[in-house]
Amino acid sequence: MQASLTRWLRPALAGATLLGSALLAGCGSDDAETRSIKVGTMSGPESEVMEVAVNLAKERYDLDVEIIEFTDYVSPNAALADGSLDANAFQHAPYLNSMIEDRGYDLAVAGYTFVYPIGAYSEKHDSIEALPEGALIALPNDPTNGGRAMILMHNSGLITLDDPENLEATPVNVVDNPHGFEFREIEAAQLPRVLPDVDLAFINNTFAQPAGLQLEDALLREGPESPYVNLIAVRAGDQEREEIQQLVSAYQSDEVAEKALELFDGGAVPGWE
Repeated sequence: MQASLTRWLRPALAGATLLGSALLAGCGSDDAETRSIKVGTMSGPESEVMEVAVNLAKERYDLDVEIIEFTDYVSPNAALADGSLDANAFQHAPYLNSMIEDRGYDLAVAGYTFVYPIGAYSEKHDSIEALPEGALIALPNDPTNGGRAMILMHNSGLITLDDPENLEATPVNVVDNPHGFEFREIEAAQLPRVLPDVDLAFINNTFAQPAGLQLEDALLREGPESPYVNLIAVRAGDQEREEIQQLVSAYQSDEVAEKALELFDGGAVPGWE
């Protein structure tokens, strides 16, 4: 009987010991838990700018921030909405609003970053006046950045839109095209690659700078008055979360502004000043 009881108690006691150890270990990990968040950015110089904010967040607030890089404009909001990210920093308000409307995301603005002006570049022509009749013009295929290009052309007198206040204008909104321009809508990240094959391409500075294109060389470009300031987006309700506000504070710093000036050669204007 004693031997049987001993055989029965031994694994039970061992299990209790392991459970107790696990509970103690769990308590210890809670006490020593490191505060951390994940933020999504566009791969390239925008990530390099964010790295400065990451280092400042660690130095000033002991906050660990992991950067998750993306190469398209759709995935960062999907990842934020499903909880894979705590924040993202790559888009302006018109684009965020269109994604919220189209996809039902419950997202909000936590802070502002930079204006990255869009420009029209050409490898075939030295000026807008040199564009031939029927020129092939490449546009970003996402609604708001495509709209930026259309409005810039309207404001420059190249075309006439039915509503120049429509931030999501597309070629179907052109009511007068006196030069017979042909438009091709292409994913924003691919526009530098098609530049040799078109007469003109409207390229976000996010993708222009890594491709060796300087905003000063653009045949058309937005000015500093552009309403398209980029932002840090979060899930609705997280705007005042301590870690998020610390990330925003670290980003809106002189150090980050100086890094952006270096990387974008004047093509990034602080949107928080």
